[in-house]
Amino acid sequence: MDQDATPTPAGLIEFIARSIVTNADAVRVEEREDGTLLELETDPSDRGRVIGRQGRVAKAMRAVLAASRPGSRCRLEIVD
Repeated sequence: MDQDATPTPAGLIEFIARSIVTNADAVRVEEREDGTLLELETDPSDRGRVIGRQGRVAKAMRAVLAASRPGSRCRLEIVD
């Protein structure tokens, strides 16, 4: 991997999600609304893993997303 290459926000969220689920092939991240909304879709059995207890994993992914795009707004939604 190139040292200067910065991952896209969608790629970053997809990498994190694939790292924590059991069925990584079912992970999909779609950009909506000109890139200001990311929708994360997983296998139904893995949804709890990406949400986490009391939403801690989802909050952490949103914090990483916010840090990757300083000065701009981007939302992450976990789709049913």
